[in-house]
Amino acid sequence: MSDAEHVDVAIIGAGVVGLAIAAELSSDRSVALLERHESYGRENSSHNSGVIHAGIYYPPDWLKTTLCIAGNRLLYAWADDHSVRVRRTGKLIIAQDEGELPALEELLSAARLNGVPELELLSQRQVVSLEPSVEAVAAISSRSTGVIDQMELMRSLESAAVANGTSVAYVHDVQHLERSGVGFELDVRDPQGGELRLSASALVNSAGLAADRLAEALGYDVDGEPRMRQTVNKGRYYDIVTPEKASRLQRLIYPLPHADRSGLGTHVTLDIDGGVHLGPDTEWLEGSASLDFRADDARRAEFLAAAQRFLPWLEADDLLPGQVGYRTKLSGPGEPPRDFLIWEDDGYVHLGGIESPGMTASLAIASRVRELMG
Repeated sequence: MSDAEHVDVAIIGAGVVGLAIAAELSSDRSVALLERHESYGRENSSHNSGVIHAGIYYPPDWLKTTLCIAGNRLLYAWADDHSVRVRRTGKLIIAQDEGELPALEELLSAARLNGVPELELLSQRQVVSLEPSVEAVAAISSRSTGVIDQMELMRSLESAAVANGTSVAYVHDVQHLERSGVGFELDVRDPQGGELRLSASALVNSAGLAADRLAEALGYDVDGEPRMRQTVNKGRYYDIVTPEKASRLQRLIYPLPHADRSGLGTHVTLDIDGGVHLGPDTEWLEGSASLDFRADDARRAEFLAAAQRFLPWLEADDLLPGQVGYRTKLSGPGEPPRDFLIWEDDGYVHLGGIESPGMTASLAIASRVRELMG
């Protein structure tokens, strides 16, 4: 990237959402995509489960619902068109005893109200026929749920953006940004430690964990309205590593979510390569905490106990620590969940709290940003 370059749109953050926005906007605008790491998706986007969600859990008017449902269809189509590996595994949300049946039926009714397709209530006999190793008295089957290779997805989005003329600049860290007569001025540190200036008519903040800090640097009150202050929530996974036991599971298996939808409980996910995982758990971090993606074995007993409620044959030796990821949230400990924030102000577009189902919704989020920008 050359000094004093001007573009129509500068996008900060090359996670899956930033890449999708770059691919979308660069079809008819000049775009620069800035990323402080050495490649795309090095924080949240490469440390998630790769699940293509259906849009089941949140209120019908939330962006987490509408953009997830739209993004689900768009993501499968994109994967087909761009040779990205994807599997429609399907998912079961299970009732583990008779006392959970009313909540299961209530969740199904709410999901149908949301417009989620391909849902079915299964009896215990039907659950056994599909997943004989899972103990449950009933389940919701979500056939539109699947898994995708998120790294291949991001590679394909980057390729589409570059083919459209996007200037992608890795190891370029934004040091200062301000409004100016042309829109926005960004001072950026390049890989050699030098400084360059980029001007842009519009600015998209898709910086994930750093989105609120960049908004504050631009002069916004992140505790005002809309609320941009983010919290960070750590999630660990364990892998089921005994091949015979891992092969018993063919679909994603989720318990009922927490009543306030603050978490989905310890669940089973499959990855595109056939790996089987448990998790994630949840741990709130202080704002000053550094990210540490190294796995540890501190919570094996908790994971095992949660999983044995519906996988009683699982044993401690079947598990090994898996990946670690971080959720970007607009809610804090003890607060109810909050929706995505996708907000425009005079050429500035802010994306806050883009946690799950952000990857599923990424292409729909990109379309939403285009609408906001006009």
